Amino acid sequence: QVQLVESGGGLVQAGGSLRLSCAASGSILSINTMGWYRQAPGKQRELVAVITSGGSTNYADSVKGRFTISRDNAKNTVILQMNSLKPEDTAVYYCNARVLVATTFVPYENDYWGQGTQVTVSS
Repeated sequence: QVQLVESGGGLVQAGGSLRLSCAASGSILSINTMGWYRQAPGKQRELVAVITSGGSTNYADSVKGRFTISRDNAKNTVILQMNSLKPEDTAVYYCNARVLVATTFVPYENDYWGQGTQVTVSS
């Protein structure tokens, strides 16, 4: 029905930058929020940043001032620009989208996740 495909992870030195991209496709009527979460080894998945269809954003305190989330509603994509990366940013990053799914009958809203992309920041 709906697929999220992420790209852009990799290995970078501390202080460097990476740009994550996520594209949603499938039976999409509209997308409410899109966001990025991350999960480090041995830790729970945590919110990194989210953005509404209207452009309102929310960031984890740990990334404020360093990361920027943006989206292209026409293309159903969300971007996470990560600057001044730190070793503690190392994690698998997951894209999330709250989608209004088109069906033959009544549309419904559901959360979807990407497969995850590894971000590793070396010290």
